[in-house]
Amino acid sequence: MGTPESAVPTLRRCVEDGHEVLGVWTQPDRPSGRGNRLKAPPVKEYALSQGLAVHQPSKIRTEEAHALFISREFDAAVVVAYGRILPPSFLRAPLKGCVNVHFSLLPKYRGAAPVNWAIVRGERETGVTTMLMDEGLDTGPVLLQRATPIGASETAPQLLERLSHEGADLLSETLAHFDSIEPRAQSEGDTTLAPILRREDGLVDWSLDAFQIERRVRGFQPWPNAHTTHNARRLILWSAEASGREAGLGDAASPGKTATAGGTIVVARGDELFVACGGGTTLKVLELQPEGKQRLRARDFINGSRVQAGESLG
Repeated sequence: MGTPESAVPTLRRCVEDGHEVLGVWTQPDRPSGRGNRLKAPPVKEYALSQGLAVHQPSKIRTEEAHALFISREFDAAVVVAYGRILPPSFLRAPLKGCVNVHFSLLPKYRGAAPVNWAIVRGERETGVTTMLMDEGLDTGPVLLQRATPIGASETAPQLLERLSHEGADLLSETLAHFDSIEPRAQSEGDTTLAPILRREDGLVDWSLDAFQIERRVRGFQPWPNAHTTHNARRLILWSAEASGREAGLGDAASPGKTATAGGTIVVARGDELFVACGGGTTLKVLELQPEGKQRLRARDFINGSRVQAGESLG
């Protein structure tokens, strides 16, 4: 049971390991692109390439969906980013339970967006967890875990792609040793949440320091993106570097001087686009995207929009 690209490696590993996959459950096809044509989820595309039975109920809290789910006896359901909350009747159906591959070190970052929030909140380490699902939000007993460092410049899509393969390996190990693994309860004292992302989460608050903003640039990809405005038009920040003082200001950043207001462009020349942030820090913007245009390097944005120092973002 899974839907996006990050769920494909686990399904592929189940097939390669020789498990009998009785069925693949995934979200319905959705309109996509300029033509609004229906697009199949990546999990469906892979499943069909392997000749697997695919089920795409629009709702699963129905008698029809439940009857389909229990129509054949099976050992376990493997769940990876399916996008639906399984009702209790589903959780009880498999002989050995529902096994979830979750992209964090539970109980840290329970919820819909663990990879994004781990980067945004400055974690140096994350990982993958296999767990037996219960009726709570990622609260079930842990089977196995594997940790990995978060790269200093790693974006959420890059980290998720890496974790998807780590998760496939961990699921393979979990199923191979399932009967000898002792599930262990999660420690509630270490719990953190990773709520579903909202569009407003990406709005840049220039009073934050540059290091916090830079993590949002990496962590809020591919959506909602770290975004601000320039000349009243939306501007997405795709790549940036943080530094500990206001670049190019000379003595203006020294003690006793008034700090430049957050969001003020302090340097705009050549390849250098520096923006003042909170705490006397500065964000060097490397790649950005004005509304209605393609992604640009800083030099092309400066030249094309005739950006000058002293202008404000946001």
